[in-house]
Amino acid sequence: MAPLSKAGAALAALREDLSGDVFAPEDVGYDEARVVFNAMIDRRPAVIAQCVDEADVVRSVRFARDLDLHIAVRGGGHSVAGMALNDGGLVIDLRHMRAVGVDPAARAARVAGGATMSDLDHATQMYGLATTGGRVSTTGVGGFVLGGGTGWLDRWSGLAVDNLLAVELVTADARRIRASAEENPELFWALHGGGGNFGVATSLTLKLHELPEFALAFLLYLPEHGREVVRTFRDLFAVAPNEAGGGVLHLTGPPDEFCPPHLHGTRLCAALLTWAGGEAGLRKMAEPLLALPHEAALVGAMPYVDAQCMIDDPPGFRNYWSAEYLSGLPDDYVEVFCADAEAMPVPTSTIHALMPQGGAIADGPSRYPVPYRDAAWVTHPFGMWEDPADDERGIQWVHDVRDHAQPWSTGAVYLNFIGAEGPERVIAGVGATNYRHLEEIKRSYDPDNVFRFNHNIRPR
Repeated sequence: MAPLSKAGAALAALREDLSGDVFAPEDVGYDEARVVFNAMIDRRPAVIAQCVDEADVVRSVRFARDLDLHIAVRGGGHSVAGMALNDGGLVIDLRHMRAVGVDPAARAARVAGGATMSDLDHATQMYGLATTGGRVSTTGVGGFVLGGGTGWLDRWSGLAVDNLLAVELVTADARRIRASAEENPELFWALHGGGGNFGVATSLTLKLHELPEFALAFLLYLPEHGREVVRTFRDLFAVAPNEAGGGVLHLTGPPDEFCPPHLHGTRLCAALLTWAGGEAGLRKMAEPLLALPHEAALVGAMPYVDAQCMIDDPPGFRNYWSAEYLSGLPDDYVEVFCADAEAMPVPTSTIHALMPQGGAIADGPSRYPVPYRDAAWVTHPFGMWEDPADDERGIQWVHDVRDHAQPWSTGAVYLNFIGAEGPERVIAGVGATNYRHLEEIKRSYDPDNVFRFNHNIRPR
């Protein structure tokens, strides 16, 4: 760490030079600037630089390097482990960099580093275009894509990284570089799942697909029908076309008009079936689910941008998640999954999710560091509650779900679905062979591990 006099002078210069705002702990607005959506996270950076353009990012990286500060990068701030913040370092906050430019003729979008899924989806929808996005509209595009990227459209249009055309990056030595299939191809490969280890992504260019129509079915069932719902959903996806996506969810009945009042606050099973197409195709696909006894049903066409908001997790809740990718979904695991649902913390905002893979996920390029591509299903315990007194039981429940899934686990995992679970899980998230190659690329672009507030890959 630099001497205080040097640090003070450097901070004053940063305030003067940066087009965006700069916050230190003594500043009004600092506490608001350091809040992320997961209320479990309470970290105090030395400086928060709210950048408005790439030049601001370059200035901020130089500032951090001059003072020997580690750097955290905030896009959507949606990392469950709070990786958008650090203690005592610099946070490069990209939330003012949210522009999305769409080229409908090229079917491509250039997305600024701080844009959210909502920004991207609203920009592309007016052209009848879309690409795989996260299942929550407030998720940051940058972290989502660079971490691999799975969402409601992934069986149809592939993982987000399968649609990545280029990344503009500011590296640890404050260089601006571009990575694509033609430019810096090794780095481009690393950005297909290696996350924020290699620099600050100031923009990403994504391939778009025609999506003039979208439809979904959302059905609520009493929990005693859960096993039948899961088996029916499983059998549907054994032969489902790529247009189909969704998942089976156990959740607390929400206090809204869709859910019958007497079920508010009770545990329910839900089936969410998404369809990259018109309502007729959705209804045909949903027939076996509609034939089961259900308490409520929403079936029909819906703008994709609206569907993306359906299960938004609002800020201010305490979050703890994890995941296991499964080789299959035999009846034995259906029993385990539903038994785990019986133990989930209710009433809370926790969701116990089981989602299909296959389709364009499995058919995508095998060369990228996304080893979960070949898994058939993923179980995703998504713990979310308000009361700190629920931390112990909520966290234990997530651990139990993971433990109980081990006999069917492929061992791979999507890193954006998990918190800080140790270096072995990072290796599981990119693959052991890929990890060694990523270590070498990390050494080339960030030999001092300046960008370490992520699912970290240490320079080799």
